[in-house]
Amino acid sequence: MVRRDMRKILVTGGAGFIGSHLCERLLSEGNEVICLDNFYTGSRKNVLHLLDNPYFEILRHDVTIPCYLEIDEIYNLACPASPVYYQINPIKTVKTSVMGAINMLGLAKRKHAKILQASSSEVYGDPKVHPQKEDYWGYVNPVGIRSCYHEGKRCAETLFMDYHIQNGLKIKILRIFNTYGTRMQLNDGRVMSNFIVQALNGEELTVHGDGMQTRSFLFVDDLVDAMVIAMNTPDEFTGPVNIGNPEEITVMEIAEKIIGMTGSASGISFHPGREDDPARRKPDISLARDELDWEPRVGLEEGLARTIEYFKKALP
Repeated sequence: MVRRDMRKILVTGGAGFIGSHLCERLLSEGNEVICLDNFYTGSRKNVLHLLDNPYFEILRHDVTIPCYLEIDEIYNLACPASPVYYQINPIKTVKTSVMGAINMLGLAKRKHAKILQASSSEVYGDPKVHPQKEDYWGYVNPVGIRSCYHEGKRCAETLFMDYHIQNGLKIKILRIFNTYGTRMQLNDGRVMSNFIVQALNGEELTVHGDGMQTRSFLFVDDLVDAMVIAMNTPDEFTGPVNIGNPEEITVMEIAEKIIGMTGSASGISFHPGREDDPARRKPDISLARDELDWEPRVGLEEGLARTIEYFKKALP
């Protein structure tokens, strides 16, 4: 029997690293969940454990194509986030962000549904303001190798805000900073997964540039908490709001920490820096603290230990 208070929630990119954790959380809270994914970077393995739940459904679909569903809420996460994947087909990456936003906003408008956009810290580009606050407009290269991703996310934010202003749509925009955790792909291509896999395999950890560039790493459970909290805030609060860990660490420091925690004998090799790679990245989360009463709870040591254990089991 379906409860009257059950919400029908669509999660695009629901079979991905972050999306699968979100689907799991939403189901645990008594909702009906539709996981929509084209399985480009998502994996059915990420949601296999949810298939026995009668209120969970998988839909193989691409967000660049309109879909017509009966839903109450939408979490729009669909888009490859790793440079390795989003640079393979940059046109498709832009289309996923822009056309995906248009199609999901259209569905939300038809069904009077609330919708959350998973935006990115990449909208800030290689920031000249540090740490980054939501009122900073960014310093981006609109024609660079990474622009397919960050310009797509910037355009999606514009579309969300225009639908809100013009049509009164209930929206939430989250700017997500570097996130890691269980269910990351082994060949994801981002620094955290690269280093863990290399360390566990006894290979040299590849550092691009001098390793002094900084990142702020958020564990996936903390991100899912923020998403659910944000969706349930009053409609007047739309964001954008930074969701990330304000603890800044250099790439070299994270490489050394992973070598230590895995007990690996791996060394570190240096390679040329990547084009348009941000030199520093750290969120100001004052707005998230004030409006969402949220801040990260999982420390780097705990998050890394859980992630390393996952990779140990996932490696062939």
